[in-house]
Amino acid sequence: MIGMEYERRRIVSARELVSMSANADSARLEEFAAEKLDSRLDTAPALQECCIASICQHLLCDVKRIRVCDGPDGDGLGWRSSLDGGEMYIPGELGDRLLEKLGDAGTICDRILALFDARVTNLRHVRLRNACRLTTKGLRTLRDHKISELEATGLTVTVNDLIGCQGEWTLQNLHSLNVSHSTFVNSSKFCVVVSLHRLRNLQSLNVSYTEFNKHGLEIVAEDLPLLENLDVSCTKVNDISPLRKCRLRLRSLTMYNLQNCNYNTVISVVLELAELRHLDLSVDLDRIPLRMLEPLRFHVAGLLQHANWRHLVSLDVSGKEDVTSDNMNVFLDHHPMLRFLGLVQTNVCEDESFWNRWQESFRGSLLVTGNGNEAQIVEALKRYPNRPLYIQKSLYHLFRLTQAYAEPRVDIIKLILPGMQAHPKQLSIQMAATACLYNLSKGEMGQKIHPKWLRQIVELTMVAMENFPTHLQLQKNTLLTLCSDRILQEVSFDKYKCARLVMDCLCAFDDSSMNRMCVAICSVLAAKISTQETSQLGAKPVYMKKLLSIVKAKVEEGVVDITMKFTLSALWNLTDESPETCNVFLDEEGLYLFLDVLERFPEDSAVETKVLGLVNNIAEVKQLRASLMIDKFIMLLRCLLRSNHIDVSYFAAGIIAHLASDGNEAWRLESISRQDILCELSQVVCEWKTPEGEMVAYRSFNPFFPLLSCQDSYEVQLWAVWAMQHVCNRNHIRYCPMLIAEGGVELLHNLYESACTHEQVRSICKCILTILEEKGPFYVMKDANL
Repeated sequence: MIGMEYERRRIVSARELVSMSANADSARLEEFAAEKLDSRLDTAPALQECCIASICQHLLCDVKRIRVCDGPDGDGLGWRSSLDGGEMYIPGELGDRLLEKLGDAGTICDRILALFDARVTNLRHVRLRNACRLTTKGLRTLRDHKISELEATGLTVTVNDLIGCQGEWTLQNLHSLNVSHSTFVNSSKFCVVVSLHRLRNLQSLNVSYTEFNKHGLEIVAEDLPLLENLDVSCTKVNDISPLRKCRLRLRSLTMYNLQNCNYNTVISVVLELAELRHLDLSVDLDRIPLRMLEPLRFHVAGLLQHANWRHLVSLDVSGKEDVTSDNMNVFLDHHPMLRFLGLVQTNVCEDESFWNRWQESFRGSLLVTGNGNEAQIVEALKRYPNRPLYIQKSLYHLFRLTQAYAEPRVDIIKLILPGMQAHPKQLSIQMAATACLYNLSKGEMGQKIHPKWLRQIVELTMVAMENFPTHLQLQKNTLLTLCSDRILQEVSFDKYKCARLVMDCLCAFDDSSMNRMCVAICSVLAAKISTQETSQLGAKPVYMKKLLSIVKAKVEEGVVDITMKFTLSALWNLTDESPETCNVFLDEEGLYLFLDVLERFPEDSAVETKVLGLVNNIAEVKQLRASLMIDKFIMLLRCLLRSNHIDVSYFAAGIIAHLASDGNEAWRLESISRQDILCELSQVVCEWKTPEGEMVAYRSFNPFFPLLSCQDSYEVQLWAVWAMQHVCNRNHIRYCPMLIAEGGVELLHNLYESACTHEQVRSICKCILTILEEKGPFYVMKDANL
């Protein structure tokens, strides 16, 4: 029966893994493939890692492709193949990685964990990070697995409950348990650690940042005969004397920030641990700043003097003020096997013997953490991602170094990101990290960094923006990083969220440099998000008021600077195919302000183009065209129609075409008749010479289609087909498929064949259809006599 069951449920293949992830995010994988072609970039991530990340991201979102479905017995959850719909068996290693990735993303919950039932995968090394949403119901999924390593950090259920949810095999064979940042306190407020005695074969135990105490230490020292590695950092242990029972087998002891222990007891006990390979006695130096509490500090000078651990390879005494160059050098002379030494927040790390390779006493075989040089700082970032004070100090010293870097240092970026991610609410860390990341990704260096790392930089930068919206300097740091062409144009991230955060920043501060960066970023992002998202942004009156206030200030100053141009671009892009944003623009009297802009800065073609581009967006909205029927504006528009700059003339013509498309009944102007302005329109369009570059970009051809049906006004049709021909000719790869997909080919074909069509319009239609046939995804015209 077992063989038949497994035969029916196929093991997921590499092809299927790619299919699952590609279905979830095909665009992301296409981007990844493109990135691999750039030889300047850092090594691309493994394909399996890309697939796993994509599956995790879309696990419960894309139910059509990666479905949560009824299990074999109809009472659980399972996986369906995206290839044939059959059930799948996921290899244990892949299951472990998926679960770990979901934990890192903070999405682990009972429903997710239930997907990893023993019928579909075989978990061995379970890592449930950020597991605060798990209950005993979800944890019972682990009962049928044979787990040898278990990490469950941040649990809200007790460690006792976690152990109670494990199967008998796991209880008898588990050799590593990490319950850091979890709890031993039950609903009755009692600290219960007795369940640990059931793990008889446990070799490694991490109970850091829990209520673990001396009683628990007595239990594990007495009942866990194979225990070799123990981490009691930041616990309530006040006496480590029970460890004497482990003195001949304990190889690793970590006691970071364990400050309430009796000094004499610690010294005597630790000296008896003859088999130690790793010893961590570090402390946060700023944790007890008052000298009146000095007796509570644990000193190590005496320990260094008397210690003789023949196997010791790692010692951490970071934060210990009584460490000196003399006592440390004596210790090192007696421990020649030592390969790591933690000296963060000590003066000893600056001793030349620990960083100057040209010094005769330099210990080249020793890795050191501290702030003596770059190597020490890098090692500190690598080893202490979960120690906020050490991260803060290391980043502070690193910042000074990054200011002089001329080449990309992805190795350092990789070390900054974990600490930044682990402490999102620590202002000091976020301040230093954002400053360092800007220095490491700016200018030419950013061009040589793989988009994978730039994407992670942006994502964590946005988290910092969200968590500290009123902190000026941090927001400035983040804007400096985001204000990068490479990042904005080539890196994949949540551009709507980024634009929203940047707009919030723009409204929160009145700082000229921040204003410039904000509008620059928004001008780019607004063109890259969906029309629905631009509407959500632009339709907020507070955002519109702020953008218009910047334009108004520049008009009053009589200045056209980069801030002014970026602001106009942002408004232009936010109103594109967004009637809601256009309406808010009019409600905030933006049209009258823009008339002032045109009058204040005549002959400035860049300003005129942006202003007319926005008004063209309004003219595309039929119900808003009446707002543009202002004699003063139309007279100005007629002048701009004759501009020597074709882009200015083009947008002026577009506004006139849209206003005239509603017929004579809707024409309310007395200064000029509709027929006269149409005559001017056709004359100008016929005089245009095709520009060499792409003059304009469109999200879709939908605004043009109503103009093609204006049978009584060939001038309107003429502008529309000229515009369509221009973009299709200059960027056929983008616009030919778009025109076909939106049904524009049939409209053009009908217009071409109609006997009522003006010859000039017919001629341009012929050109567009020829472009489609030659350069587009081959459209074969039906019965077209070209």
